[in-house]
Amino acid sequence: MITLAEYFEITKYRITEGDTYGWQCYGPDAYQLSAWNGVHGKGGWSTNIIFCTKTQKVFEVEVCDYTNDRAYRLINPDFKEDHDNESDARGELGNQAWDEVNYTDLETDDDFMQKCLSIVEGEVYDTRVEVPLDLDKETMFELMKMAHGNDLTLNQQVEEILMRCINEKENFI
Repeated sequence: MITLAEYFEITKYRITEGDTYGWQCYGPDAYQLSAWNGVHGKGGWSTNIIFCTKTQKVFEVEVCDYTNDRAYRLINPDFKEDHDNESDARGELGNQAWDEVNYTDLETDDDFMQKCLSIVEGEVYDTRVEVPLDLDKETMFELMKMAHGNDLTLNQQVEEILMRCINEKENFI
């Protein structure tokens, strides 16, 4: 999970507000810091980090891109179920960032870091979500052979397979 130091680096140590975190899912010592560039709409962004004031463990990080009406979130997997349970118990939309904009939940620190840095810098970024795959050696070797035969990189081949599966699922529903 991302550290406080990494978060501060991305936001250039800009903190605009902070307060105790209002939900209980992360425990009594959860605190939230926010950085906002003061702009709603084109060119606007904000970020949040929720962490434990005693252990410095990070529970969640968020970044909002007001230019493109996108919001990304990375929740520490050790606390995702607690977060979702509290959201359900409160009857709240735990995935809503603002108005009609929902969070896109990310799976990897690197994906969050890349998106957050680009949004803060006002740069174009990849909106696709990185998905970590843990494959055995035999499967990996078969995928590499398949990619080679199709003149693709391994990543391109895996992306193609995943997109095909997603489209088949959508067409089935």
